[in-house]
Parts: sequence; structure tokens; C-alpha cells
Amino acid sequence: MSKRLLFFAAGAMLALSACAPAPGVDASPAATGDPTNRAPAQWSGVTRNVPAEFPTIQSAVDAADPGDLILVDRGVYKETVTVTTHGLTIRGVDRNDVIIDGELERFNGVEVLFADGVVVENMTSMNNRINGFFWNGSRGFRGSYLTAVNNGDYGIYAFDSGDGVFEHSYASGSPDASYYIGQCDPCDAVLRDSIGEFSGLGYSGSNASGPLYLINNVFRHNGTGAAPNSLDGELLPPTVDMVVAGNLIHDNGYGVFPHKSAQWAIQGNGVAIAGTQGTLVTKNRIFNHPNAGIWVGTNIDANVYMPIENVIEGNIVEGSGLADLNLSGPGGYGNCFVDNEHSHTMPALLEQKSPCEGLRLQANWEIGSFATLFGRVVERGLGLNPDIFYWDMPHPSPQPQMPGGADAPVVPAVNVFASVEPDLDTVEIPPMPAGLEVTQGKGFNLMGITFASTIGGILGLYGYLLPLVLYAAWVAIAVWEIVKRDDMAKGAGIVWILAILVIPFLGVIAYYIFGKSHIAAAYRWALLAGGLGAYLLFLAAGLVVGGVI
Repeated sequence: MSKRLLFFAAGAMLALSACAPAPGVDASPAATGDPTNRAPAQWSGVTRNVPAEFPTIQSAVDAADPGDLILVDRGVYKETVTVTTHGLTIRGVDRNDVIIDGELERFNGVEVLFADGVVVENMTSMNNRINGFFWNGSRGFRGSYLTAVNNGDYGIYAFDSGDGVFEHSYASGSPDASYYIGQCDPCDAVLRDSIGEFSGLGYSGSNASGPLYLINNVFRHNGTGAAPNSLDGELLPPTVDMVVAGNLIHDNGYGVFPHKSAQWAIQGNGVAIAGTQGTLVTKNRIFNHPNAGIWVGTNIDANVYMPIENVIEGNIVEGSGLADLNLSGPGGYGNCFVDNEHSHTMPALLEQKSPCEGLRLQANWEIGSFATLFGRVVERGLGLNPDIFYWDMPHPSPQPQMPGGADAPVVPAVNVFASVEPDLDTVEIPPMPAGLEVTQGKGFNLMGITFASTIGGILGLYGYLLPLVLYAAWVAIAVWEIVKRDDMAKGAGIVWILAILVIPFLGVIAYYIFGKSHIAAAYRWALLAGGLGAYLLFLAAGLVVGGVI
């Protein structure tokens, strides 16, 4: 959070200079057709050339008026470009040969701070310590034909921004995520036709509520492909009503990716739905993941965010080590699964138990995968994860140029979402790419705990089994004592046994407290509080070791 506060402080000061329109340029809200967007809706007609007229991109930006085009010629630009002027378009003449290089020293390649309607297109940003391309506090944004490589946090990133699109882009080598859209409600945003790989997550979005679409993207070779989530580290929780559709998601979670703690913990999944509400995951092709193809579960932060009324429909999911479809607990309700092509689920018969119509088992979830995730957190805290540095990730081959290049029409980012909102009826499941096949088989797992990670598996197994063992001991001791007691009437004994067996946890606790047990009070409290205390101590120690608290 410290880096974002730094951006906010810097942006608050810098944005003051961008609020007034240049002479002769109508940048009033009425000029945009969007009362919340301060950018002009049309190109000003002015082009500022770099380096022919201005030696650096920043010097051209500083001289520009709202609506201008900054046209950048081929070259390596060792600078951070800070934009606080509304409606600028920053365009490279060649996507692969216009390069902003942070040299592993500067924070961001391009940072748009509280400026509306800014477009960045057809260029590369690499080796920045935080982000390749970054929009913060903007209404109206577009990132098109961008390449972001080996940046220390995110590749292409929109925060507290709305009415925008990231499209036709490539991002890799980011410990957090290749792409991020977060803290927006509504986001009015689309990520489409883009590739994210060799990152902690292909896509991450915290507290990013719809309309928000992830459409026709490729997420591969990351820790996890796409991970919409809800948490307390940002405003506007939870994530509500977003769509993940028509994406090709494969071969994520095999350890060769830069990562942070959360990314290491959630690895091995194609799509991970972490505490969101009303997310629609549909028409995706998802294959070759060591854990789950689609994982739906709870996210624990200062608050607990449970998955609620998420819909998993019409996907092809194959080659998952744990389960193609996985509903993880504890908690959540209303999640449904229908018309997916899959081989195995966790829990078993998931589509039959949690259909989208008719009777649904609200508690139809398993906790083994969550226990394994917790074990991964501890594993990362103990330093047992490999050191993989973002600057060592591979560079891509040359990426496609923006059609029209330098001569393409100049269109400020105004009323963006209305022009790009997808029609889900036209989205199709991606075909299997040539040369790829389903290779991952069902892995070694026990009761939902996968042993792809030894430490994570052992700690997960301990965390999963300990409360069950504790509960079994409570029940066995209580029932044994009731059967042996001579002072209790048979009817009363039968009632207590039924209460213990029928009412989980509460029945046996009630017996120990109110059933006049012959077990000494000190032993009864040791049995109840001691075992539970040991379990809570285990959880707390794991969270401390894992760096969560």
C-alpha cells in the first residue's frame, strides 16, 4: 500500500497543473459527452514528435495541451513518463522498437496520474521496479498494442480508474500480475485479446466490480491464470458481477514464475475465484494445471470474503491434478456449476449437487484445497519457495504492430466502455492451439489435499485433519462415557447420544458443559479448550511465519 500512497501524493500535486484546459481547447465535461471525464473527445490536431522536436517523451508530455498526440520514434528511452494532462495520446511508431527502459532503477515506465482520457499505444516498457504502464485515478483509459516485460510488480495496471480497455497487448515477468484492474465499482472496463505469461498471476483484480470483462485472452505459464479476488488492502470490497469468458488458460502453476506470498499460495490453478460475488466464468478452455482448473473459494484478510452466487458454466476443463472443478470451503453459498466438460470434481458430483437451477446443497464444499493453500503460505514464510527473479524471465518474440501505426486515427479515451462492451452471445470457446495437448493427469492427493508441494501438502494435511481428529476424540470419549454411566437413565443417555451424533460440534460441547459428566471439570476444559487452542495456535503460528499477520 505504501507505493500507492506515494502515487496518490505525487498525483495530487501534479494533477493540479492538468485541471485547466489549454487556450483554444474545450476540455469541459460537456465537450466529452461524459460529465465525469475531463478530456476532450477529439484530437486537438497537434502532433509533438519525439525526439525530432523534443529530446524525451517527458519533455513532449510537459509541453502538450489536452488532446495532443505524442508521437515517439524508434529508440530506447531511459526515463519515467508522468502524465497529468487530460486527453493525451502517447504512441510509438514501432511497438517493438520504441522501448521505455527502467534499467531496474526507476519505478514506472508510464504513469498516468489523475488524468482522464489518456491513451498509450504501440510501445514497450520493461525493467521497471514497479509497473510497466500505470493508470491511477483516471476516468477514461486505453492501453493498446502494449508490451510490458519484466517489471517488478505489474505489467499493465489500472487502479481506481474506470471506463477503459486494455487490448491487443502482451505482459510477462511480473511477480504480482501481468494485468491488473482494481478498486473500481463500477469498473466499466474490458481486458481483451491479450497475453499474460511468466508472472505470479496472468490477471489479478481486487475489489473490481462489473461491468468488467476478461474476454478472449491467453493466460499461460503463470502461477495461476486469472484470479479475481476480494480483500481489505484496497477500498470497495468485494468484487461483484465480473465476467471471465472465451479465454485460453493453460499450463499455469509449475514453479517457474516470479511471485509474492499470495501468488505462491494460490498457484497451480487456471482460474481462482477468491471471495468474489456473482462472477460468471463461461466458454473458457482451461487445461494442464497441477491443482484445479477452476477453483472457487474463500479469501481471508482482515475480513473473511466468501464466494457467493458465482456461476461456472459451459467451460472445457481438462488435465487438472486435483480437480477440474473445485468448490473450496469453508463458507460461501449460491455457487453453481452447469454444462462444463470435465473429468473430475472436488467435491464429487459437483454439478449434480450444485446446479444452477433446482435444489442446491449450500454447504457442498471441501476444505482440503484450502488447507493446502494455507500450507503454501507457511512454506513461503519459511523461505522454502525458489528464488525466481522477474528480471530473469524470457523476453517475447516481436509482437504485432498496431494497424495504421503512426498514421492511425487519434481517438482520446472518452466513452470507451460503450464502444468495446462485448456481446457474450458471440463469444466462443477457443479451439485447442496447434502443437498443444492435455498432458497433466490427476495428481496424488488425499481428501482434496494435493502433494505437489511436500511442505504445503504436509502442513495442509495437518491443518485439515487436526480439527477432524479433535472432533472425533470429543465424540468418542463422550459416547463411551454415557454408555458406561450407571447414574444416567437410559432415555436420557439416548437423547444425549443423539444430540452428540446429530448436532455437529455443539452437541458434544453441550454434553461436556451441561451433561453432568463424571470426567473432572479440569480435564473436560482441557479436552475442549486445549485441543482447540492447539489448533488455533497452529493457525496463528502459520500466519505469522507466512507473513500474513
